Amino acid sequence: MSDPETPRGRVINLVELAKESCSFVNGEVPYARPVKTREGKGDMRLLVVGAGSTGGYFGGRLAQAGRDVTFLVRPRRAAQLRDGGLQIVSPHGDVTLRPRLVTADDIDAPYDAVLLGVKAYSLDAAIEDFAAAIGPETMIVPMLNGMRHIDTLEGRFGKKAVIGGVCKVATTVDPDGRIVQLAKFQDLAYGEKDGSVSPRMEELDAFMQGAGFEARLSRVIDYEMWEKWTLLATIGGITCLMRGNIGEVVAAPGGTSFILAFLDEVVSVVSAVGQAPKAAFLASVRTSLTTPGSTQAPSMFRDLQQGSPIEADQIVGDLLARGGKAGIATPLLAAAYAHMSIYQRRLG
Repeated sequence: MSDPETPRGRVINLVELAKESCSFVNGEVPYARPVKTREGKGDMRLLVVGAGSTGGYFGGRLAQAGRDVTFLVRPRRAAQLRDGGLQIVSPHGDVTLRPRLVTADDIDAPYDAVLLGVKAYSLDAAIEDFAAAIGPETMIVPMLNGMRHIDTLEGRFGKKAVIGGVCKVATTVDPDGRIVQLAKFQDLAYGEKDGSVSPRMEELDAFMQGAGFEARLSRVIDYEMWEKWTLLATIGGITCLMRGNIGEVVAAPGGTSFILAFLDEVVSVVSAVGQAPKAAFLASVRTSLTTPGSTQAPSMFRDLQQGSPIEADQIVGDLLARGGKAGIATPLLAAAYAHMSIYQRRLG
């Protein structure tokens, strides 16, 4: 889930952090010891669903920092991780971990929190895999794009179980199964959707802090989710429709005007059906998306280039549908979705 953002917050020395929390064996980090969250609250147990580019990165950093983390993975990925470990290649420090792994059939008790790091199109299958991990007090922390997943998760597990989550990180899984961080920014925000700071949010925040990435308890997480969707629908729709990164689109005849018109369509829908983006955010996006020579491109465009499935329905299609229900004409958004849908169907 790679997104074009700028670095935020401090850079933490992950090697020193890991030395304080774990024991290194032959350059690798074995099972990490649990770290207490709040006095009297015991140890939080986190299940990370997916050990790919997003879940594997944030879950790996948490495990490296000594948190009680278990990865729910499919048998093929489990075999790969048991063989070579969970490998992270990053400007913040490389690490190989030997994390605790489970498959769906191994889950026999609820976890305190479940961090969802799967692609949006894999959510339905993932729900069946992690359902046994959800108890009456379990928090589900989604890191998915768009907003459709919130409705899906609340419909299955109830509104209480689902909190808001937004991640900003540029990572990919290379052919050897390593998680490669492509840029320095690494931000994970979470919070109650109503903006309250509940005891469970404080406990989750304590668990997330000091793990080598920027962790934030947000009181405006719902707005942040809409804001990220605004950016992803715009840059994803533009690059996938035009088959080029932002700099290439800017350099094309009429490219800048096209980009700004596409952004305007997305903003018109988001403002009508969600939370309108703030002026400062839009000013920054307009500058970023019209910069000559920019190599910006989202993970969805990289997936398309590699012939992999893309989140067309969840990032572009769902927004198009919501705009249609609100009576908003979005011809550019519609063209992008049609183009992406043809690609998706060819994959079978």
